[in-house]
Amino acid sequence: MKWYDREIKDVEKMTRSEFSSGLSQKEADKRLKQFGFNKLDEGESIPALFLFLSQFKDFMVIVLLVATLISGLLGEYIDAITIIVIVLLNGVLGFIQERKAEKSLAALKELSAPQMNVLRDGQWTKIPSSDVVVGDIVKIISGDRVGADVRIIQSKGLRVEESALTGESVPVQKTEVVLSGEDLSIGDQENMAFMGTMVTQGSGTGVIVATGMKTEMGKIAHLLQSAETMVTPLQRKLEQLGKILIIVALILTALVVVIGVYQGQDAYTMFLAGVSLAVAAIPEGLPAIVTVALALGVQRMIKRKAIVRKLPAVETLGCASVICSDKTGTLTQNKMTVTKLWSGGKTWSVSGTGYVPKGDFFLNGKKLNVEMEKTLYQLLTFGALCNNAKVVTKEVKEGLLSKTKKEYTIDGDPTEGALAVSANKAGIDRESLVKEYEIIEEFPFESTRKMMSVVVERRRDGKRFVVTKGAPDVLLRRSEHILWDERRQSLTTDKETAVVSAIDNLASQALRTIAIAFKEIERNTPLHSEDVVESKLTFIGLEGMIDPPRPEVRNSIIECRQAGIKTIMITGDHLITARAIAEQLNILPSHGKIMDGNTLAKMSVKDLEEVVEDIYVYARVSPEHKLKIVKALQAKGHIVAMTGDGVNDAPAIKAANIGVAMGITGTDVAKEASSLVLSDDNFATIKAAIKEGRNIYDNIRKFIRYMLASNVGEILVMLFAMLLGMPLPLVAIQILWINLVTDGLPAMALGLDQAEGDVMKRKPRHPMESVFARGLAWKIVSRGFMIGTVTIIAFWLTLTANPQELIKAQTVAFATLVMAQLIHVFDCRSEHSVFHRNPLQNIYLVLAVLSSLVLMLGVMYFPPLQPVFHTVGLGVREWLLVVGLASIPTIALAGFHIFKRK
Repeated sequence: MKWYDREIKDVEKMTRSEFSSGLSQKEADKRLKQFGFNKLDEGESIPALFLFLSQFKDFMVIVLLVATLISGLLGEYIDAITIIVIVLLNGVLGFIQERKAEKSLAALKELSAPQMNVLRDGQWTKIPSSDVVVGDIVKIISGDRVGADVRIIQSKGLRVEESALTGESVPVQKTEVVLSGEDLSIGDQENMAFMGTMVTQGSGTGVIVATGMKTEMGKIAHLLQSAETMVTPLQRKLEQLGKILIIVALILTALVVVIGVYQGQDAYTMFLAGVSLAVAAIPEGLPAIVTVALALGVQRMIKRKAIVRKLPAVETLGCASVICSDKTGTLTQNKMTVTKLWSGGKTWSVSGTGYVPKGDFFLNGKKLNVEMEKTLYQLLTFGALCNNAKVVTKEVKEGLLSKTKKEYTIDGDPTEGALAVSANKAGIDRESLVKEYEIIEEFPFESTRKMMSVVVERRRDGKRFVVTKGAPDVLLRRSEHILWDERRQSLTTDKETAVVSAIDNLASQALRTIAIAFKEIERNTPLHSEDVVESKLTFIGLEGMIDPPRPEVRNSIIECRQAGIKTIMITGDHLITARAIAEQLNILPSHGKIMDGNTLAKMSVKDLEEVVEDIYVYARVSPEHKLKIVKALQAKGHIVAMTGDGVNDAPAIKAANIGVAMGITGTDVAKEASSLVLSDDNFATIKAAIKEGRNIYDNIRKFIRYMLASNVGEILVMLFAMLLGMPLPLVAIQILWINLVTDGLPAMALGLDQAEGDVMKRKPRHPMESVFARGLAWKIVSRGFMIGTVTIIAFWLTLTANPQELIKAQTVAFATLVMAQLIHVFDCRSEHSVFHRNPLQNIYLVLAVLSSLVLMLGVMYFPPLQPVFHTVGLGVREWLLVVGLASIPTIALAGFHIFKRK
């Protein structure tokens, strides 16, 4: 039902209500029983136990549990316990994250008003908002949270802040006037107040026309329930990788065992070796290392002011191809700021942003002393005087040293706050003005008059003035004079044309304009009539304000574009404002298009898919529109990051591949639906998050490359030996020790590697790209082949020289395999070669490699461990052989890259 275009009498009839006395208690109870409580549905809740158990249905987790059983049968209880701990840790983390994600609806419910002032049986009474019904007459005043969707039937200066629902930063003036037009957006329905919004000024009465899930807030709750949570690319890759590894490892292991038994090896020994190979070949540490890499990335992100709520989100953001960004509070500061002033044919500009009362005034680019410009000074003075907002200062602690900084906020209406701050920049504050001028009378702002006035008396000489601020066109009609050339002159047609031209000029820059006027009155002038007081005014000038872009955002958007990421602005604001901000931030290219909510509403997702690539700005949109945009982009193959702070953003945040909420201005609903929360509300933090995400994925590829090449080498050593009819080059315990020593610490240290220099100059990888793409599979197989080859050569040479010393040959093979892997780990730091990056840059990797060397030497030279691991101490000659052969894969790789470059 479109309530905004209905006459008040029709609304009364359609809601079957009596506006004079309200519903009877009997009728209200009947409707409550029929239509239900004014509450938002929570949807179906998954029991905690089922949610926890669902964490263990992943393919890789099942593989890990099988590996646990095998390790236990082999007597490797430490290995088995380690795997179980890893599985349980992953399960608990997943459970906690999913439990948190489902709190979004609970947060949404908290936006409902606790009580409402309702007319029942002719008496005003306060009742729980859950008990109100359609047809109830309600009263709302400044400070109230609206508890249901209300059609306004009387307004007295009523203003409602709707940014959480519409994205508009300025409170909306509410009126009882019937509106016309098809499919007006929520932000344009000026005779409606919606559930969850806040009354900032004035009062009003209205009739409830929708409750519970039928409200606009209820529609968002429904969207949140139905929005699908996307599977991240990393989750898909690990699923694919797990299946590939199991199949390949089992085939190769079975091949080794069959050939060994066929050639006369002991069946039990070959079974133990085969099972050990299977355990080694399946990198059971992979999920743990991925989790650790992501967790470490999360810690780095926190330092960069980004709080990750879901671990895979870091990696997903790294492959984002589109960022859909809310305007208010994300790209802009959500702080109305006066940037231009006009009076008497002159236009001044003001520096400074937000509510910080510091800035300079310029005329034609030249800085000036405000006190020397009498008209400008009077414009700012009266703008501060006809004003109820205060600039509030508080000391905020920051940093480890608990340094304090001043933080400025506005107590009152944001528009009035902007006027107060502009006056403060000129050294004018309201407290001093009140000492100079006594306020005799105030006529509050009303939507019908579109102005506010105060009558003041100057204490030093007793002169009285009316000071008025309001809509420029209204004040212009009520003015007979104008300040021009610092003199009060008649408002001629030429001067009126100049004012209109100035209004249009400021509006074309997306500035919201407020006009200031005054007149001197006699002390005995009656003050009972607004029409008398607010007539025959002298027009002073205009103050133009805007919610300004964040200074650092423009460069971040440019850097994102260099990284192949498109930024799209989505806002509930008007088209002119949206275009101006987009052009200032360099979001809108020359070929880029803008689409408004009305056009978008008439399109299906399929229709939108055809044009979505060309659109950079969406204006005047609703929550359903945002969801439609995200789905259209995803249908075109994009990985979509959706940023926002309001309730209206939550469904799209949840449906996006990664949802990003604002930590300071963001609602709890947006935060609970998100994967990432920006603690500084800074779009530039997203750029840092993208860089971190790309680096984490690179690091995951690095240790997959390292671990699998090492595992391929281990399998091939055994396979080559069986094919050549040799004895076993490695025993089961050695294979498990290599798996523990070389796959553990060095692989984890790769997860701490710094980003390569070109990480933000590459295009985002395709979301369906295999984890083995860009030559990784070839690198794994070729390096694994070389590691296996040099190890079997070392074994053969030692065994040939001393056929009776099998344990010594096995020790040489053991040492060669470990050394080859530990040297190879430095290759894995770059897509190019070992010389492309400083090997000592990652100190954690250096320490991990040294630790692995110590552990290897421990089982070779510590006498009690030698019989357990079937090892002996090696001499200088053997070590020269080991180090020489182990270095060949890395030297060959570096030589290949040098040759390729030349």
